[in-house]
Amino acid sequence: MKYAKLIFVVLLISSLTSFVEKDKPTGGLNVGDVAPSYLPDAASLMLNDQPVAPRKGGYVLLSFWAGYDAHSRMLNTTLSNVLRDDSLNKKVEMVSVSFDEYPSVARETVRMDRIVAPLCFAETKGAESELYKRYRLHRGFANYLLDDRGVIVAKNVTARELASYLN
Repeated sequence: MKYAKLIFVVLLISSLTSFVEKDKPTGGLNVGDVAPSYLPDAASLMLNDQPVAPRKGGYVLLSFWAGYDAHSRMLNTTLSNVLRDDSLNKKVEMVSVSFDEYPSVARETVRMDRIVAPLCFAETKGAESELYKRYRLHRGFANYLLDDRGVIVAKNVTARELASYLN
């Protein structure tokens, strides 16, 4: 009788945990998902004078950040620096999107951090923007590496990982 209670408890716990998806991240989009449109809303501001015309083929690196978020800002800077290498730069286009409320803050951060992304935006609506919601950034800023079909092949890549993906 004493073992029957123990077996019942074990069966109950195992049946409850079998409904929980394992190894599935809970925040944001995941590798293998098709990325939603990544160009910010018309209300966002272009921080440089480059035309919005992503190149065909290759990869797109989306980097979402804000000047007040040290981790996302550091990743944005290191990824931008690694893409100064012409051999890597030809394989990937970086799209850098700031969620700072004031364009002047985003511009100054880009200048101070020496960001060289050809497409650099300030999404001044922040967490209220459609882009923020589409990429489910409520759990923190992220970066995404997309293939030429718009499928996410990597998430939160470091500079070293990016170089290995592209080589």
